[in-house]
Amino acid sequence: MTSLHEVLKAHVDDGSMPGAVGLVAHGDRVEAAVVGSVDTEGTAPMARDTIFRLASVTKPIATAAAMTLIDDGTIALEDLVAPWLPELADPTVVRVPEAAVDDAVPADRGITVEDLLSFRAGYGFPSDFSLPAVQPLFSELKGPLMPQAVPAPDEWMARLAGIPMLRQPGEAWLYNTCSDILGVLIARASGQPLPEFLAERLFEPLGMTDTAFSVPARKLGRFTSSYRAGADGALAVVDAPDGEWSSPPAFPSAAGGLVSTADDLLTFGRMLLAGGTVDGRETLSADSVRRMTTDHLTRAQREASGLFLEGQGWGYGGAVDVAAVESWNEPGRYGWVGGTGTSWHITPSTGTVAVLLTQREMPGPSGPDSMRAFWRYAAGPGS
Repeated sequence: MTSLHEVLKAHVDDGSMPGAVGLVAHGDRVEAAVVGSVDTEGTAPMARDTIFRLASVTKPIATAAAMTLIDDGTIALEDLVAPWLPELADPTVVRVPEAAVDDAVPADRGITVEDLLSFRAGYGFPSDFSLPAVQPLFSELKGPLMPQAVPAPDEWMARLAGIPMLRQPGEAWLYNTCSDILGVLIARASGQPLPEFLAERLFEPLGMTDTAFSVPARKLGRFTSSYRAGADGALAVVDAPDGEWSSPPAFPSAAGGLVSTADDLLTFGRMLLAGGTVDGRETLSADSVRRMTTDHLTRAQREASGLFLEGQGWGYGGAVDVAAVESWNEPGRYGWVGGTGTSWHITPSTGTVAVLLTQREMPGPSGPDSMRAFWRYAAGPGS
């Protein structure tokens, strides 16, 4: 029988990526595999505690933090976000998705907390990235893979307020931007900077000691380089350990700004599988975990989002499997992937946590061959 180490090593040996850390846990049984190096030069071997840029695997973690505010009663799903985000009190929407940014009308209603959690607020990326109203999200707001270029939250929100939404609130699932808006909401509603709030509510109670929005100097020796493949397949450095994540960003991105390790992500996954409780201490209510891991989309919304969701649904902060499109799809499987080459999922029906961390950027929204091979392995024999 093929081992996890063999699955990952095949993709390191063929030059697809310098190294990888993979982990599949079924209850207390954990299979971990560490292969390759932290960089293409082979300056150091990969290790189980190597730190990676999570990119969009940040989303479910930040969402869990938001759910603690709902558990507290600080915010509610049906609340309008305007009291905390006055910049979005009177949003506008382009008349039709193909319209120019100056061809906008008032939104039919205000944006709610639940709209942000389910990615149906009206802001974000559709399957067609070329639409005029999508372009300012790149040019004005920058992106999670260059945290030092993103303005501080107040300025970011001011810029966002000048961009019309692509769809009416509640109408369509759109990717990414809602998480960053949610991060600002968390900070303002809690009265704490987002990094401090996540540390207090999640990282410290769960012992996620290597999860943060930057890597301190004492840990840079455990931090990988990040790579992108060119047209010829050669890997080029996108970010070095002493680069974008070596100092705290002005805008801590709830959409893609965290770094972490395989074992920190295992701990987070186990907390969710346990209904929000770890060692007798409740981090999240069972109801919040259920809401996070339940699909909230209509069939039409799922079908329109196939570029990202590949036939699956969306809970809060992550995808939820609803259809056996591929062999690894299992109803209720919840998690997400990161553009830097990361993947994190839990499968409640089998009690599984599956984590894959690599340094090679994904070429698009769809998982690369290495990731799909890992998913097949994690799903078990016959997949």
